[in-house]
Amino acid sequence: MTAPDARIASVALIVDDDPGSVGMVTSALEDSGTTVLVARDGLRALELLGRIDPDVILLDAVMPGLDGFETCRRMKSAPVMTEAPIIFMTGLSGSDDLRRGLAAGGVDYVTKPVRVDELIARVTTHILNARQVRDLRAAFDTQDRSVLAAAPDGTLAWASPKALERLERVRALGADGRLAGAALLRWIAGLREMAVSSAPIFELGDAAMRYTGRTGEGHLLVRIDAADARAPIDRLTERFALTTREAEVLVWLAQGKANRDIAEILTLSARTVNKHLEQVFQKLGVDNRTAAALMADRILSARA
Repeated sequence: MTAPDARIASVALIVDDDPGSVGMVTSALEDSGTTVLVARDGLRALELLGRIDPDVILLDAVMPGLDGFETCRRMKSAPVMTEAPIIFMTGLSGSDDLRRGLAAGGVDYVTKPVRVDELIARVTTHILNARQVRDLRAAFDTQDRSVLAAAPDGTLAWASPKALERLERVRALGADGRLAGAALLRWIAGLREMAVSSAPIFELGDAAMRYTGRTGEGHLLVRIDAADARAPIDRLTERFALTTREAEVLVWLAQGKANRDIAEILTLSARTVNKHLEQVFQKLGVDNRTAAALMADRILSARA
Protein backbone atom coordinates (compact mmCIF):
# COMPACT_ATOMS: atom_id res chain seq x y z
CA MET A 1 0.00 0.00 0.00
CA THR A 2 1.30 3.44 -0.91
CA ALA A 3 1.83 5.85 1.95
CA PRO A 4 -0.61 8.77 1.80
CA ASP A 5 1.94 11.36 0.71
CA ALA A 6 4.38 9.23 -1.26
CA ARG A 7 3.12 10.70 -4.55
CA ILE A 8 3.30 14.34 -3.50
CA ALA A 9 5.41 16.02 -6.16
CA SER A 10 8.78 17.31 -5.09
CA VAL A 11 9.76 20.80 -6.28
CA ALA A 12 13.26 21.67 -7.49
CA LEU A 13 14.50 25.18 -8.27
CA ILE A 14 17.23 25.32 -10.93
CA VAL A 15 19.37 28.46 -11.00
CA ASP A 16 21.52 28.49 -14.15
CA ASP A 17 22.12 30.83 -17.07
CA ASP A 18 23.02 28.05 -19.54
CA PRO A 19 19.92 27.02 -21.59
CA GLY A 20 21.48 23.70 -22.61
CA SER A 21 22.26 22.71 -19.04
CA VAL A 22 18.83 23.86 -17.83
CA GLY A 23 17.07 21.85 -20.52
CA MET A 24 18.96 18.65 -19.78
CA VAL A 25 18.57 18.90 -15.99
CA THR A 26 14.89 19.86 -16.24
CA SER A 27 14.15 16.87 -18.47
CA ALA A 28 15.93 14.47 -16.12
CA LEU A 29 14.18 15.77 -13.02
CA GLU A 30 10.74 15.83 -14.61
CA ASP A 31 11.23 12.27 -15.83
CA SER A 32 11.91 11.28 -12.19
CA GLY A 33 8.65 12.86 -11.01
CA THR A 34 9.99 16.20 -9.79
CA THR A 35 8.33 19.54 -10.58
CA VAL A 36 10.92 22.03 -11.86
CA LEU A 37 11.10 25.82 -11.59
CA VAL A 38 13.86 27.80 -13.30
CA ALA A 39 15.61 31.10 -12.55
CA ARG A 40 18.20 32.39 -15.03
CA ASP A 41 20.23 34.32 -12.48
CA GLY A 42 20.75 34.75 -8.74
CA LEU A 43 18.55 37.83 -8.30
CA ARG A 44 15.57 36.16 -9.96
CA ALA A 45 16.10 33.11 -7.78
CA LEU A 46 16.05 35.24 -4.62
CA GLU A 47 12.82 36.87 -5.78
CA LEU A 48 11.26 33.46 -6.41
CA LEU A 49 12.17 32.25 -2.92
CA GLY A 50 9.98 35.01 -1.55
CA ARG A 51 7.00 33.19 -3.09
CA ILE A 52 7.86 29.48 -3.22
CA ASP A 53 9.34 26.86 -0.91
CA PRO A 54 11.26 24.31 -3.01
CA ASP A 55 12.40 20.93 -1.70
CA VAL A 56 15.87 21.34 -3.24
CA ILE A 57 17.86 24.02 -5.11
CA LEU A 58 20.33 23.27 -7.92
CA LEU A 59 22.64 26.25 -8.25
CA ASP A 60 25.24 27.00 -10.93
CA ALA A 61 28.43 28.27 -9.31
CA VAL A 62 29.54 30.48 -12.21
CA MET A 63 26.98 33.01 -13.48
CA PRO A 64 27.27 36.61 -14.70
CA GLY A 65 26.41 39.26 -12.15
CA LEU A 66 25.61 37.60 -8.84
CA ASP A 67 27.62 34.36 -8.83
CA GLY A 68 26.43 31.12 -7.27
CA PHE A 69 28.46 31.48 -4.08
CA GLU A 70 27.01 34.90 -3.24
CA THR A 71 23.54 33.77 -4.30
CA CYS A 72 23.84 30.83 -1.90
CA ARG A 73 24.96 33.07 0.97
CA ARG A 74 21.95 35.34 0.43
CA MET A 75 19.59 32.36 0.19
CA LYS A 76 20.77 31.12 3.58
CA SER A 77 20.74 34.57 5.24
CA ALA A 78 17.95 36.90 6.38
CA PRO A 79 15.48 37.78 5.06
CA VAL A 80 15.31 34.72 2.76
CA MET A 81 16.64 31.98 5.09
CA THR A 82 15.56 29.06 2.92
CA GLU A 83 15.66 25.62 4.53
CA ALA A 84 15.99 23.93 1.13
CA PRO A 85 19.27 22.05 0.60
CA ILE A 86 21.46 23.69 -2.05
CA ILE A 87 23.43 21.53 -4.48
CA PHE A 88 26.05 23.32 -6.57
CA MET A 89 26.37 22.44 -10.26
CA THR A 90 29.83 23.44 -11.34
CA GLY A 91 32.60 22.90 -13.82
CA LEU A 92 35.01 23.99 -11.10
CA SER A 93 36.81 21.06 -9.53
CA GLY A 94 39.32 22.58 -7.11
CA SER A 95 39.05 21.88 -3.40
CA ASP A 96 39.04 25.63 -2.71
CA ASP A 97 35.91 26.03 -4.85
CA LEU A 98 34.24 23.14 -3.03
CA ARG A 99 35.06 24.73 0.34
CA ARG A 100 33.65 28.07 -0.89
CA GLY A 101 30.39 26.40 -1.80
CA LEU A 102 30.08 24.59 1.54
CA ALA A 103 31.04 27.73 3.47
CA ALA A 104 28.34 29.66 1.62
CA GLY A 105 25.69 27.21 2.81
CA GLY A 106 25.66 24.48 0.16
CA VAL A 107 25.48 20.83 1.20
CA ASP A 108 26.66 19.04 -1.93
CA TYR A 109 27.78 19.44 -5.53
CA VAL A 110 27.70 17.75 -8.94
CA THR A 111 30.28 18.50 -11.61
CA LYS A 112 29.48 19.63 -15.14
CA PRO A 113 28.84 18.08 -17.52
CA VAL A 114 26.19 16.63 -15.21
CA ARG A 115 25.70 12.86 -15.16
CA VAL A 116 21.96 12.27 -15.00
CA ASP A 117 21.98 9.21 -12.72
CA GLU A 118 24.30 10.92 -10.24
CA LEU A 119 22.15 14.06 -10.27
CA ILE A 120 18.90 12.16 -9.63
CA ALA A 121 20.54 10.17 -6.82
CA ARG A 122 21.80 13.33 -5.09
CA VAL A 123 18.48 15.16 -5.49
CA THR A 124 16.55 12.16 -4.13
CA THR A 125 18.79 11.96 -1.08
CA HIS A 126 18.53 15.64 -0.21
CA ILE A 127 14.77 15.80 -0.73
CA LEU A 128 14.45 12.81 1.57
CA ASN A 129 16.65 14.37 4.24
CA ALA A 130 14.90 17.75 4.06
CA ARG A 131 11.45 16.19 4.39
CA GLN A 132 12.61 14.14 7.33
CA VAL A 133 13.73 17.27 9.17
CA ARG A 134 10.46 19.09 8.36
CA ASP A 135 8.46 16.10 9.60
CA LEU A 136 10.52 16.01 12.76
CA ARG A 137 10.00 19.69 13.51
CA ALA A 138 6.26 19.36 12.85
CA ALA A 139 5.91 16.66 15.51
CA PHE A 140 9.10 16.91 17.50
CA ASP A 141 8.18 15.05 20.65
CA THR A 142 6.35 12.17 18.97
CA GLN A 143 8.40 11.56 15.84
CA ASP A 144 10.01 8.13 16.06
CA ARG A 145 13.28 9.14 14.41
CA SER A 146 16.85 9.51 15.57
CA VAL A 147 17.93 12.93 14.30
CA LEU A 148 20.00 15.73 15.82
CA ALA A 149 21.43 19.12 14.87
CA ALA A 150 24.81 20.15 16.23
CA ALA A 151 27.41 22.89 15.89
CA PRO A 152 30.86 21.88 14.55
CA ASP A 153 32.21 21.98 18.13
CA GLY A 154 29.71 19.29 19.21
CA THR A 155 27.19 21.56 20.94
CA LEU A 156 23.69 20.21 20.40
CA ALA A 157 21.15 22.66 18.96
CA TRP A 158 18.38 20.09 19.26
CA ALA A 159 17.87 16.34 19.20
CA SER A 160 14.87 14.05 19.03
CA PRO A 161 14.13 11.95 22.13
CA LYS A 162 15.15 8.81 20.24
CA ALA A 163 18.48 10.38 19.25
CA LEU A 164 19.20 11.35 22.87
CA GLU A 165 18.35 7.82 23.99
CA ARG A 166 20.76 6.31 21.46
CA LEU A 167 23.54 8.81 22.30
CA GLU A 168 23.25 7.97 25.98
CA ARG A 169 23.34 4.24 25.25
CA VAL A 170 26.66 4.53 23.39
CA ARG A 171 27.99 7.08 25.92
CA ALA A 172 28.30 9.84 23.33
CA LEU A 173 26.52 12.53 25.35
CA GLY A 174 28.46 14.57 27.88
CA ALA A 175 27.15 15.96 31.16
CA ASP A 176 27.22 19.44 29.62
CA GLY A 177 24.81 18.42 26.85
CA ARG A 178 27.53 18.32 24.18
CA LEU A 179 28.55 15.35 22.11
CA ALA A 180 31.34 13.44 23.80
CA GLY A 181 34.35 11.44 22.64
CA ALA A 182 37.45 12.66 20.79
CA ALA A 183 36.80 10.59 17.65
CA LEU A 184 33.17 11.71 17.40
CA LEU A 185 34.10 15.35 17.90
CA ARG A 186 36.76 15.12 15.19
CA TRP A 187 34.17 13.63 12.83
CA ILE A 188 31.63 16.38 13.58
CA ALA A 189 34.21 19.14 13.16
CA GLY A 190 35.34 17.69 9.84
CA LEU A 191 31.83 17.85 8.38
CA ARG A 192 32.16 21.62 7.94
CA GLU A 193 34.27 21.06 4.84
CA MET A 194 32.57 17.95 3.47
CA ALA A 195 29.80 17.46 0.95
CA VAL A 196 27.03 15.21 2.25
CA SER A 197 27.69 12.68 -0.50
CA SER A 198 31.35 12.26 0.49
CA ALA A 199 31.01 12.31 4.30
CA PRO A 200 31.97 9.01 5.97
CA ILE A 201 29.61 7.17 8.30
CA PHE A 202 30.73 7.27 11.94
CA GLU A 203 30.09 4.06 13.87
CA LEU A 204 30.07 3.90 17.65
CA GLY A 205 28.79 0.79 19.36
CA ASP A 206 25.48 -0.14 17.73
CA ALA A 207 24.99 3.38 16.32
CA ALA A 208 25.79 4.47 12.77
CA MET A 209 25.83 8.26 12.39
CA ARG A 210 25.21 9.80 8.96
CA TYR A 211 25.63 13.44 7.96
CA THR A 212 22.46 14.46 6.08
CA GLY A 213 22.61 18.25 5.61
CA ARG A 214 22.43 21.61 7.36
CA THR A 215 19.69 23.65 8.95
CA GLY A 216 18.95 27.21 7.87
CA GLU A 217 20.96 28.31 10.91
CA GLY A 218 24.00 26.37 9.73
CA HIS A 219 23.85 23.48 12.21
CA LEU A 220 24.96 20.06 11.01
CA LEU A 221 22.17 17.49 10.69
CA VAL A 222 22.98 13.92 11.71
CA ARG A 223 20.79 10.82 11.54
CA ILE A 224 21.55 7.90 13.85
CA ASP A 225 20.71 4.43 12.55
CA ALA A 226 21.37 0.92 13.77
CA ALA A 227 24.86 -0.20 12.79
CA ASP A 228 23.66 -3.73 11.96
CA ALA A 229 24.10 -3.88 8.18
CA ARG A 230 21.66 -6.78 7.80
CA ALA A 231 18.75 -5.19 9.71
CA PRO A 232 17.59 -2.73 6.99
CA ILE A 233 17.35 -5.51 4.40
CA ASP A 234 15.28 -7.69 6.71
CA ARG A 235 12.92 -4.82 7.52
CA LEU A 236 12.28 -4.00 3.88
CA THR A 237 11.76 -7.61 2.80
CA GLU A 238 9.26 -8.07 5.63
CA ARG A 239 7.34 -4.82 5.04
CA PHE A 240 7.12 -4.80 1.24
CA ALA A 241 7.43 -8.52 0.36
CA LEU A 242 10.67 -7.86 -1.53
CA THR A 243 13.28 -10.41 -2.43
CA THR A 244 16.60 -10.07 -0.65
CA ARG A 245 18.24 -8.63 -3.76
CA GLU A 246 15.40 -6.13 -4.31
CA ALA A 247 15.75 -5.00 -0.69
CA GLU A 248 19.51 -4.56 -1.10
CA VAL A 249 18.95 -2.37 -4.15
CA LEU A 250 16.34 -0.30 -2.28
CA VAL A 251 18.63 0.19 0.73
CA TRP A 252 21.34 1.66 -1.50
CA LEU A 253 18.79 3.72 -3.43
CA ALA A 254 17.57 5.25 -0.14
CA GLN A 255 21.19 6.14 0.66
CA GLY A 256 21.44 8.21 -2.52
CA LYS A 257 23.43 5.85 -4.71
CA ALA A 258 23.07 6.07 -8.48
CA ASN A 259 22.20 2.93 -10.44
CA ARG A 260 25.78 2.67 -11.70
CA ASP A 261 27.10 2.72 -8.11
CA ILE A 262 24.53 0.18 -6.91
CA ALA A 263 25.55 -2.15 -9.72
CA GLU A 264 29.20 -1.88 -8.70
CA ILE A 265 28.50 -2.36 -4.98
CA LEU A 266 26.31 -5.44 -5.53
CA THR A 267 28.39 -6.76 -8.47
CA LEU A 268 25.40 -6.66 -10.80
CA SER A 269 24.92 -5.32 -14.30
CA ALA A 270 23.20 -1.95 -14.71
CA ARG A 271 20.41 -3.73 -16.60
CA THR A 272 19.82 -6.08 -13.66
CA VAL A 273 19.63 -3.15 -11.23
CA ASN A 274 17.01 -1.50 -13.47
CA LYS A 275 14.99 -4.73 -13.53
CA HIS A 276 15.09 -4.97 -9.74
CA LEU A 277 13.98 -1.35 -9.44
CA GLU A 278 11.02 -1.99 -11.74
CA GLN A 279 9.89 -4.73 -9.35
CA VAL A 280 10.52 -2.53 -6.31
CA PHE A 281 8.43 0.33 -7.73
CA GLN A 282 5.60 -2.08 -8.54
CA LYS A 283 5.57 -3.67 -5.08
CA LEU A 284 5.72 -0.27 -3.34
CA GLY A 285 3.03 1.19 -5.60
CA VAL A 286 5.19 4.14 -6.71
CA ASP A 287 6.59 5.31 -10.03
CA ASN A 288 9.85 7.10 -9.20
CA ARG A 289 13.01 6.93 -7.11
CA THR A 290 12.11 9.72 -4.70
CA ALA A 291 8.82 8.13 -3.68
CA ALA A 292 10.50 4.74 -3.22
CA ALA A 293 13.28 6.27 -1.11
CA LEU A 294 10.73 8.10 1.06
CA MET A 295 8.79 4.92 1.76
CA ALA A 296 11.95 2.95 2.56
CA ASP A 297 13.18 5.71 4.88
CA ARG A 298 9.93 5.68 6.86
CA ILE A 299 10.37 2.00 7.61
CA LEU A 300 14.08 2.18 8.36
CA SER A 301 13.94 5.35 10.49
CA ALA A 302 10.90 4.31 12.51
CA ARG A 303 12.71 1.26 13.82
CA ALA A 304 16.28 2.46 13.93
